[in-house]
Amino acid sequence: MTTEARPQAGGEALDDRGFPRFWDAERETRDPVERDRIVLERMQHQLHYAYSELPFYRRHYDAHGFHPDQVRSVEDFTTKVPVITKKMLIADQREHPPFGSYTPPFAPGQIARIHGSSGTSGTPTMYAVSKGDWQRAADVHAMAQWCAGIRPDDLVQVGFPFGLFFGGWGVVQGAERIGATVFPLGVTDSERHLELITTLGSTVFSATPSYCIHLLSVAERLGLDLAASSVRRILVGGEPGGSLPGTRKIIEEGWGAIASDAGSTSEMYPFQTSVGCEAGTGTHLITDEVFTEVVAADDPGAPIPVGDRGAVVYTHLWRASQPMIRFAPGDETYLATDPCPCGRTYPRLPEGILGRLDDMLVIRGANVFPSAVETGLRTVPELGPEFRIRVGKIGALDEMTVEAELTPRASGELRDREELVRRIEDALRRSLQIRVPVSLLEPGTLPETTFKARRVVDERPRA
Repeated sequence: MTTEARPQAGGEALDDRGFPRFWDAERETRDPVERDRIVLERMQHQLHYAYSELPFYRRHYDAHGFHPDQVRSVEDFTTKVPVITKKMLIADQREHPPFGSYTPPFAPGQIARIHGSSGTSGTPTMYAVSKGDWQRAADVHAMAQWCAGIRPDDLVQVGFPFGLFFGGWGVVQGAERIGATVFPLGVTDSERHLELITTLGSTVFSATPSYCIHLLSVAERLGLDLAASSVRRILVGGEPGGSLPGTRKIIEEGWGAIASDAGSTSEMYPFQTSVGCEAGTGTHLITDEVFTEVVAADDPGAPIPVGDRGAVVYTHLWRASQPMIRFAPGDETYLATDPCPCGRTYPRLPEGILGRLDDMLVIRGANVFPSAVETGLRTVPELGPEFRIRVGKIGALDEMTVEAELTPRASGELRDREELVRRIEDALRRSLQIRVPVSLLEPGTLPETTFKARRVVDERPRA
């Protein structure tokens, strides 16, 4: 779908701004049984393509005794196709530079974009996107952003970085395809962002949830009321948290806008294949573009019931350049398939991505994610946007403490610190099911978050 061919009113129901409710009504409201048939066809196509054309996959599948002909159902796909990981991709690119043997040979002029992300060693992992895949990504990003309420009459201000990382490029692609006005300001001085929202009358702001909350504290310091600004939609991504009820409430109430969570990982571009709809029921998964599974955390070949928490596994169903087939990024979440009031029949992640499995802390026998700490802290209005989790070891046991900054107002008006600490510890106990000691910090003690938040300080002795 091109910009010129964006949704027309026709006989379709309109939203409160006079635009059609859906970007692609047939696709977004399709019967899930019919969608599963299409998904299976694409799975089988991708498996055979990868096995015959991409040496990385042929070696991987042969080593596991797997052949694409073995997949005759969606369940077969989960139980029989071996997963791939980021470490495998990095190692393959090291042996087959620059893009690895999981990408086809490119003729001159076939690549639209080259981006990258930092590997564990600091060596960039390079991603090449063909022109056909880049154009398809724009269509998908437009459909996702339409679900989030972005329309042609919007002015979209982007606070994601532009450079080696994919960053805000998906936001730009989708908004341009919709026909909206795009202001790709990127990462800059926070006061400058707020000034230009006012000057330009931006109606959509897009950044990480941490940065959106950080801007609320900057606005408070400057005496600005963001809830009275022109912004009416917030599109967040790049880190967990945007779908957590407490975090979303702070963003929506502080900005006076509807917040939608979007995204996945750089490997899975187009990464806006999950997006929060205006109904507030979580993020819809565009599963006929990037098929998303939630499987047992300790066995990626084991399906689990809908609603159970598990590990995410992603698959490109259409991408030909560097397709990811059963890519396991190490994230945890859970699915929901009950009807959504918005009318879309895609499954949802009710709380988005909960966190990375390798970020999980085991504290006194309890599994603790930084996102669960955030959930508890966001219920306490006296706390500012920044917090830090310190992990240490006392004897043979891992222990953690939480350091949380006060808001400027709370810092000046607080009379009973002990009572506030008790309330924060009670909130964390409800969220984590264990008691965690809390230390209050003055505003500005911790580094300001201007992109992705880094919350955990691990002080345990190295083996």
